[in-house]
This record gives sequence, C-alpha cells and structure tokens, in this order.
Amino acid sequence: MTDFGGSAPGTPDGGPGATRADPLQQDADRLLADDPDADDPDADDPDALGLGITSPSSGVLVVTVTGELDMLTAPQLRHEVTRRIPDSSLVVLALDGVRFLGTSGLAALIELREQAHREGVELRLACTERRVLRPIGIAGLHHLFDIHDDVEASLNS
Repeated sequence: MTDFGGSAPGTPDGGPGATRADPLQQDADRLLADDPDADDPDADDPDALGLGITSPSSGVLVVTVTGELDMLTAPQLRHEVTRRIPDSSLVVLALDGVRFLGTSGLAALIELREQAHREGVELRLACTERRVLRPIGIAGLHHLFDIHDDVEASLNS
C-alpha cells in the first residue's frame, strides 16, 4: 500500500480511529444547508420556466411567465393555467420575461386561447418583447391574440 501524505486524512497523528471532517466539506455542507434552493436543480437555471400567479381582483388571473417556453416547459404553463381557467373571467399572460418562445410554447398559447374561449374566458397577452412577438407574427398568429403593451393595459382594455 502506498502512503501519499503521511497522516491519514482528518487525523492529527495518522492513527486509526481519530476522525475530523474536512474543513472544505464542512463549508460546502454549511452553504448547502443555508441555501433554500440547494435541492432545486432549476434554481439557478435561467432557462427554467418561472410562473408568477396573482389575482388582482375576483375572477382575474395574471400569470407572469419567465424563462424559456419550449417543449420542456410548455406543459407546465398549460397545466397551471388550464386548471385555473374555469374560475376566471379574464386571464392575462405577461410574457416580457420569456427569453425564448419555441413552437411548443406557441402551441401551448393557442391551446390556452382555445380553452379560454370554450369556457367564455378572455385571454390577453401583455408583451412588448420582440423575442416573443416575432415568433407569434412569423407563425401568423397575431390575429388570434389580444396583445397589449403591459399588464395594466391588458386589465383596462
């Protein structure tokens, strides 16, 4: 057996049985214990979908969407909004925080619009960002959505 460092790690004299935790590991463990997002792999992922859901008044739902809206994240948006549509008269999707809008995201928006219309609920989009409006325009979907510059304009229209 080869000895690479004299004493055994964590033992002051290298003798068996004496243990002391690695100070670097202790620091890492302490930092992880103090970090509420340590167990959340998406906490620092700028591409993860973020949804902020508020109800500024009875029957009004505002969903602030951030991150990427693509094939991995569109089902989450669809699920969270779909289950709230029956209790709403107006749903506003605030999309300025969306950094990428893929075809699955477009499909989710269309599906939400269709469900809202079937239930007699108005769906409005609040967005001025080219990275969101351009895919909607390229796909020829502008006519399907009531698009406003911000949430306040969406709520007051």
